[in-house]
Amino acid sequence: MNLNLRFFLHVFMPFAMGYYLSYFFRVVNGVIAEPVALELGLGPASLGWIGSAYFLFFASSQLPLGVLLDRYDTRKVASYILIIAAIGSLTFAFAQSALMLWLGRGLIGLGVSACLMAAFRAYAALLPPERLPLVNGLQLASGGLGALTATLPVELMLPLIGWRGLFIGLAVLSLLLAVFVRFRVPPILPTTDKPVALSIQIKESLAIFRHPLFLRIAPASVINQSLYVALLSLWAAIWLRQVDGYSQAATADLLLWSAAGMVVGFLTLGWLASRLQSLGISTSLVSIICMVLFLILLVLVLVRAQVPAIPLWFLLGLFSTAGALMYAALSQGFPKSLSGRVNTALNLMVFISAFLLQWLIGVMVSFWQPLENGFYPVQAYQVSIGICAAVQALALVWYFVGHRGRAKKHDVNTAA
Repeated sequence: MNLNLRFFLHVFMPFAMGYYLSYFFRVVNGVIAEPVALELGLGPASLGWIGSAYFLFFASSQLPLGVLLDRYDTRKVASYILIIAAIGSLTFAFAQSALMLWLGRGLIGLGVSACLMAAFRAYAALLPPERLPLVNGLQLASGGLGALTATLPVELMLPLIGWRGLFIGLAVLSLLLAVFVRFRVPPILPTTDKPVALSIQIKESLAIFRHPLFLRIAPASVINQSLYVALLSLWAAIWLRQVDGYSQAATADLLLWSAAGMVVGFLTLGWLASRLQSLGISTSLVSIICMVLFLILLVLVLVRAQVPAIPLWFLLGLFSTAGALMYAALSQGFPKSLSGRVNTALNLMVFISAFLLQWLIGVMVSFWQPLENGFYPVQAYQVSIGICAAVQALALVWYFVGHRGRAKKHDVNTAA
């Protein structure tokens, strides 16, 4: 199937809308954090814990999700799981305690856990390998649009409907999207007519984590993606408010610019990687170079460099997409029959890392005593986020000096 109108309407659009919703859910937490905290009396550690539930539940679903996507009809798996997002959104909307907020947030993460991986599984099954970086980039850009509309537009809507009304509306949207995916997308079945034993699928899934290509690529890609996710979904908003002193409206505006940069990054870096691949330059190398640029920009944020805020946050969002190019790089290094599990293996690591980073940043910030205005010292955020940036630097070093084994398209059980 080519990138034609039929593919766009029946495959790309339903999955793109799903990932739009997934990223909207992910990022809106940063915009609603302050009103939720004020209403229920929550501190930074509680906010980090609640926000991290999305990533914990999301991560816990990835390995079984990979097996399901490679074993059953992709559209059915994606649509049925979306119903859980609706339940989680309603739970969050009516929550009266931190525990219920945490549970609702977690169910949302579980409910949208298939939105990206189902799309990648479908694209790998329907498109030639050389098209994957471009179409994956377009898919990821739809998530960027979700992040973009979850910033300033939500800030403008909150006085009218409140954060509870917002999540009731998102529950309805999740249900409608589940129906759309189920009845719009054509069947995307396993690549073989002979079912593979579940025990073998699980064994192959675990073997992916020992594959030389995965071991070399995963750390840098994982930290790059999870660090920006943790920032955009919570800590960037708090940094801009408490460290840089921006108003709530100005903070939402800068988050909008950063999300816009992410959209541009998904679109341009996917296209660039496809073009450079035809010239013999690997997708993974393009990704790594852009990750280095992301780290440099994050350091500029942390040291509060005197540079214009809008370009800085725009470019930070743009280069935050570098790690996502690795999904295409990994898909090209494994058989198509494993594509669902390969992508979910990387996604598992991303969301475990995002869970830990979002929660631990809050824990580390809480080591400092709050100021009289209730804010925390600048140093608290600089040290906490700076430690995460140092981990990203180590992951980049590992890419260059770590395991150099060349990955080949063979059974992952041969990788030790």
